[in-house]
Amino acid sequence: MVTSGGGARVAMAAWSTFAAAVNVFLLLALQRVSHAQTFSFPFLQPESCGHNQYFDISALSCVPCGANQRQDARGTSCVCLPGFQMISNNGGPDIICKKCPENMKGVTEDGWNCISCPGGLTAEGKCHCPTGHVLVERDVNGTLLSQATCKLCDENENSFTVANALGNRCVRCEPTFVNTNRSCVCSEPNILTGGLCFSSTVNFPSRVISSARYGELGMSFTSEWFAKYLQSSAAACWVYANLTSCQALGNMCVMNMNSYDSVTFDACRLFQFIFENTGLRTVHSISFWRRNLPWLFYGDQLGLAPQVLSTIPLPTNFSFKGENQNRKLKFIAASYDVRGNFLKWQTLEGGVLQLCPDTETRLNAAYSFGTTYHQNCEIPISKILTDFPSPIFYDVYLEYTDENQHQYVWAVPVLNLNLQHNKIFVNRDSSPGKWLLTRRIFLVDALSGRENDLGSQPRLTRIATQISLSIYLVPNTKNGNIYPPLITIAYSDIDIKDPNSQSVKVSFSVKYEMNQGEAQVQTDIALGVLGGLAVLSSLLKTAGWKRRIGSPMIDLQTVMKFLVYYAGDLANVFFIITVGTGLYWLIFFKAQKSISVLLPVPAQEERLVTYVGCAFALKALQFLHKLMSQITIDIFFIDWERPKGKVLKAVEGEGGVRSAMVPVSIWRTYFVANEWNEIQTVRKINPLFQILTVLFFLEVVGFKNLALMDSSSSLSRSPTSYIAPYSRILRYAVSTALWLVIGSLQIMFFAVFYERFIEDKIRQFVDLCCMSNISVFLLSHKCFGYYIHGRSVHGHADTNMEEMNMNLKREAENLCSQRGLVPNTDGQTFQIAISSQMRQHYDRIHETLTRKNGPARLLSSSASTFEQSIKAYHTMNKFLGSFIDHVHKEMDYFIKDKLLLERILGMEFMEPMEKSIFYNDEGYSFSSVLYYGNEATLLIFDVLFFCVVDLACQNFVLAAFLTYLQQEIFRFIRNTVGQKNLASKTLVDQRFLI
Repeated sequence: MVTSGGGARVAMAAWSTFAAAVNVFLLLALQRVSHAQTFSFPFLQPESCGHNQYFDISALSCVPCGANQRQDARGTSCVCLPGFQMISNNGGPDIICKKCPENMKGVTEDGWNCISCPGGLTAEGKCHCPTGHVLVERDVNGTLLSQATCKLCDENENSFTVANALGNRCVRCEPTFVNTNRSCVCSEPNILTGGLCFSSTVNFPSRVISSARYGELGMSFTSEWFAKYLQSSAAACWVYANLTSCQALGNMCVMNMNSYDSVTFDACRLFQFIFENTGLRTVHSISFWRRNLPWLFYGDQLGLAPQVLSTIPLPTNFSFKGENQNRKLKFIAASYDVRGNFLKWQTLEGGVLQLCPDTETRLNAAYSFGTTYHQNCEIPISKILTDFPSPIFYDVYLEYTDENQHQYVWAVPVLNLNLQHNKIFVNRDSSPGKWLLTRRIFLVDALSGRENDLGSQPRLTRIATQISLSIYLVPNTKNGNIYPPLITIAYSDIDIKDPNSQSVKVSFSVKYEMNQGEAQVQTDIALGVLGGLAVLSSLLKTAGWKRRIGSPMIDLQTVMKFLVYYAGDLANVFFIITVGTGLYWLIFFKAQKSISVLLPVPAQEERLVTYVGCAFALKALQFLHKLMSQITIDIFFIDWERPKGKVLKAVEGEGGVRSAMVPVSIWRTYFVANEWNEIQTVRKINPLFQILTVLFFLEVVGFKNLALMDSSSSLSRSPTSYIAPYSRILRYAVSTALWLVIGSLQIMFFAVFYERFIEDKIRQFVDLCCMSNISVFLLSHKCFGYYIHGRSVHGHADTNMEEMNMNLKREAENLCSQRGLVPNTDGQTFQIAISSQMRQHYDRIHETLTRKNGPARLLSSSASTFEQSIKAYHTMNKFLGSFIDHVHKEMDYFIKDKLLLERILGMEFMEPMEKSIFYNDEGYSFSSVLYYGNEATLLIFDVLFFCVVDLACQNFVLAAFLTYLQQEIFRFIRNTVGQKNLASKTLVDQRFLI
């Protein structure tokens, strides 16, 4: 025994070693194979297998069935052919089938035995029994009968049984059969419909139309659902007041878009018939809601919709802030299935009415009071058919709490844009008085569009592609009272061809509205008053312009000038009104506690957008007019420098020398002209800093979030939260407020600090003129302009460094006269009104500077063009110098101060008839012909340009870039054209202007 046991143990150990070696070998072989092959195979659907194949769920491929077999209903196994019984069945192909003998051609219901049938056979080879009979294949103890029998169910009284749907049991027949004729047979003249039997004596319409209407496609067809259940539901509702039948009938009316036709007995006509003949048994004292019936309509009286929507406010209020804040719209819905069964009460949160998928936080943001909500997406038809095989119907209510903390619900009316009343889309009319409000809605109806088989693919599908919830604020409310909300819904009828390739766009939105009539009236009043002041201001400017050009005539030029001035003033009016309106909505909407105002909807914003566009167009016209005026001014630099002695100069062609005056250096004039050219576009703000700072506050700090159409005044938003649409009014308000505040701060910094302690280019230019011994004489109008007295108090400016430093020291120690034009004064800048005689003399000389050939009395015919211009330049310099020195008594001038009213109105009361007038000007108003003196116009033009671009494209970055580009383009034009004008008017070579 021991020996034999030891041998067995040795044999087992050897076998284990051999098996382990084989396993290692196989593992290595499999690893080598896995590196050499790809793990891919053909993708097959069960539907792609043939009639004699089944889908192997393990191999995921089609496998042939065995002999005498075919594919089963699911396609994942095989079954025996008709006339063959199963011998064994282990699933899949492991089925053995045997043909039944000739005397027993039938197969039992379970497929395992052959049996003789009393009648014919079904297509599956099973025994067939007549209607009302059940098939009996086994006796009571389960013994198989040699021949099957068909037993007739007892339909007589005390039994009232019929065969069930499977034909294997007798069950009690439907109660309506028993109640109608005390049997299970519905014989004429009784009416059989939807599996129910109704007496012919019931006063009920018999011409029922089982049609589903698709008004969007302009068609209707017989719906299988309506054909089976419409008449029976209506009859059960009418005769027995069956609650689910009444709800099912109402659902079919809703599926037909609540459309009503007085001559056609379709679903809604049947519902209306029952409604009218039910009596006055109302529910909750609501006349539109009859007992046992769903509430579908508000009535068809003209003018009823405005009464429902804007007569009685909801007995609750809403607030954004405070201890008792109420910021949530608590919508709930009573939901029903298509057969009329009540499902549940459910809140609308979680996206019940929103087809577009999203996070729960963003979906629920739709019901945050004051948040304008918009959601849209595109959904494949295949997904909709999968998610909504049967429609769910909703009656929507708004839940609220009264003063005694009792819970109530308020019915929310529905405006169905697809509703037809006598074949007219009444709810698409612009007049609310013609609307017909309804109650019940659904999202997707893929049931009524099935023609012949309720299990087949629908021919047409109706989808709620647009759902909009409108909240109306009660006028003049201080406590946030609202009228009943309105659900506006629009359905799209989709012709189903290929669900996998078709898709549909859907949207869901919530908007808030209030009566803007009072605000528009106040805006119109402000526009009228300020517009009248603008006319008066433009008339005064035109009158002042007429005086400055020395023309008493009112001609076409005068009219055009008035229109240009009026355009600028009217632009300011529009700008003031739009900025004030925007800031009003920004402050009062975002900062309110108890709600009293709501933002204008996009359609109501069009008025303000139009005003902004007008302001920009008119301001652009004013800006271009100022630009043209600045680049066409008459300017001349008067050089007071005199030659210092004489020098010997060789005379060409004469072979000798003669004495000549020492030439005066032109470099001082070039230097002053270049400095003038540089200050032409100097501004009180830094345009690039202005744009970057505004963009920083909008995009980085988050001020743009103040323009969102919600109640939050926070500058930041969580990435996971819903981001409301932008309000154009609020974007405009935030943009203009930031632009004006930052611009004003820059101007204040420039005036208070920068010009005082760092650099004041305007005053430095005046000092430069004095140090260079050059005066500037410029005319912005024909008879009006400015004079900068730059005559040096030292007599000469073209000197060496030592003498220049000595002169500056003497001036600092008051050892020389003052710089002013009048002795013992410092006044160097003047506004000048010149006489017509002075202007004529100026023009005669100036003409030779601007044309190639001058008059013979001034220019030698043998002189070159350049020499002619040089001579004309010296003539003009001498004339203006002598004019300033009072040499020409017939063209003299006097100096005076302007009256306060003259300064305010910007015009002169005295006309320079015989003498010109020099007005003392301590404000350096000559800067009005530069960018420097028109900062307000430039600032408003820039902000309007920025806002117009943003309103058009809703992009602050793009608006900032285009604004900067616009500034640089006009700056380049101003410098380039200004250089050419300066060179032509002063004979300064343009190459020296940098």
